Amino acid sequence: MVDDPADILHILTQNAPFDMLPDGKRRALAEKAQRVTVPAGHILFKEGAPIEGLYIVESGALDIEASNADLISQRGPGDIMGERGLLRDGRAMLTARVTEDSQLIVIPAKVFLALLEDSDELSAWFGRSAPTEGDRDEGPYATGLTALQVSDLMATTPVTCPESNTVTDVARVMRDKKISSVLVMEDTTLTGIVTVHDMTNKVLAEGLSGDISVAQVMTPRPMTITPDSLGLDALMMMSDHGINHLPVESRGRIVGMIGKTDLFRRQAATASHMIADIVQAEDAETMARVMERVPELLSQLVSAGTRPQAVTRRITDITDAITRRLLALGEEKLGPAPVPYLWLACGSQGRREQTGQSDQDNCLILHDDMTPEHDAYFANLAQFVSDGLNTCGFVYCPGDMMATNPRWRQPRRVWREYFKGWIAQPDNEAQMLASVMFDLRPIAGDESLFEDMQAEILRLARKNSIFVAHMISNSLKHTPPLSLFRGFALIRSGEHKNMVDLKHSGVVPVVDLGRIYALQGGFEAVNTLDRIEEARDRGVISKSGAHDLLDAYELIAETRLRHQAYQIRNGEAPDNFMAPGALSELERNHLRDAFMVIKTMQSAVGQGKGALG
Repeated sequence: MVDDPADILHILTQNAPFDMLPDGKRRALAEKAQRVTVPAGHILFKEGAPIEGLYIVESGALDIEASNADLISQRGPGDIMGERGLLRDGRAMLTARVTEDSQLIVIPAKVFLALLEDSDELSAWFGRSAPTEGDRDEGPYATGLTALQVSDLMATTPVTCPESNTVTDVARVMRDKKISSVLVMEDTTLTGIVTVHDMTNKVLAEGLSGDISVAQVMTPRPMTITPDSLGLDALMMMSDHGINHLPVESRGRIVGMIGKTDLFRRQAATASHMIADIVQAEDAETMARVMERVPELLSQLVSAGTRPQAVTRRITDITDAITRRLLALGEEKLGPAPVPYLWLACGSQGRREQTGQSDQDNCLILHDDMTPEHDAYFANLAQFVSDGLNTCGFVYCPGDMMATNPRWRQPRRVWREYFKGWIAQPDNEAQMLASVMFDLRPIAGDESLFEDMQAEILRLARKNSIFVAHMISNSLKHTPPLSLFRGFALIRSGEHKNMVDLKHSGVVPVVDLGRIYALQGGFEAVNTLDRIEEARDRGVISKSGAHDLLDAYELIAETRLRHQAYQIRNGEAPDNFMAPGALSELERNHLRDAFMVIKTMQSAVGQGKGALG
């Protein structure tokens, strides 16, 4: 059925990558898309059959299955399906079965393919999803099994036993170690595998004694897989042969073991699965348990070679989902809002640049029809959401920049006066507040309350040379960690002595530069990379300067994420402090070069040149 384009537009605005489209293209797309309702049990598309179009899951759940009906993965709200088949030959690569009554947005195949031709943003996004030979997974969030190798997923110390062990001995090992399979080895040669399934069907069901040797019930000469195979290869091999475990073999030597449980657990640690769980959560405690998977998600994405912007975007998507769910639960508890409102995020969430748990920065813009009596409702709503975010690990902002603070919970007209005041009198507090508020991004509510406001404020700010000068000065306070003769300026004392702060000395200076470029150019982009690219396209900075800065930012961000992923894999809490000695000489040189680029661009903006030379 065809639905109201305005309603579909709202869905597209809330979902990546369509939120990256210019407003005009997004509105045109909404007019051509459809909303459909499909019942549980329905086959949305079948492997090998033509696909009607690109599907966006608005509500409900679907299973993605192989040809033998084995479950490959699951899809829920916010997921996209079908793009790989559309990009290959228009036929489905897997089967999608509806498991709960679901509501979907369908973009017709011809419309989707035409949009890719016309949109660099979508072409770049879905370009990562173009299938290669043997690549059968679906959706931009399903990075885990299509990009990670078996070596990233396997247990590296499989439990083994000799053929002479009794069934009872092996059963006790399984019980004590809480495992479901044991490899049978003679010296370094794999001769068989025995599983809980074997114990049930070949021993108990046949009434055999536990004193018999494991050689009598094992599966001899089991199939193996190489460590450089993809996780999806392992899953498909298990599905095709009806097995649940695969020994991992390299050059004739057993180096690990991988099971279907390992693969499903890793598949569950994807942004789409986490968001689906959040959408269904009934309290903040449940969402907090979902957030516990974020470190594994970050580690998984970094291991898969995902670009830093995509990593931070997916993690921010999870924070957005938690915020929206808390607002919905808050309204269920408190009743409908007395006047329209808009919840906005600032800081790293506003820029879609989160790497994990952090403090919360948010505010409420309320409709101008608000009266003093209405504030009690919004104070309670803000407290409910803020408490929930804190439960989920987003601690209360030390600077009290939250909607719980009445100052940041005001009608639209008051917000406009705030910005005008900061621009007219750019003291230290005004600079700090303007820096934070220029990164505002709507999360949920009536987005018309923010429409045109940012553009109006940017126009006013750009015209005030004194304000711009103050903002530039403020942006140059974070400097790259470079000493004389291109050495690293290391932290001199304390817990992080002899380290560099990759966040405040590496990432933040580029964030500040991006904000200045947006101010100078008068454009509304909030994400740092988007700001630099738009500054390049509008001539605010030179193409060569933008190219160098983008490369420098990506290198530093990637180094930071790799450092955090390494800490996560070693059971440590991730942070931003890294010893340069942990890098190779080549890596240190590249990092120094990246810091030099930032220093050069800071010098140019400080001199009012914008690196246009």
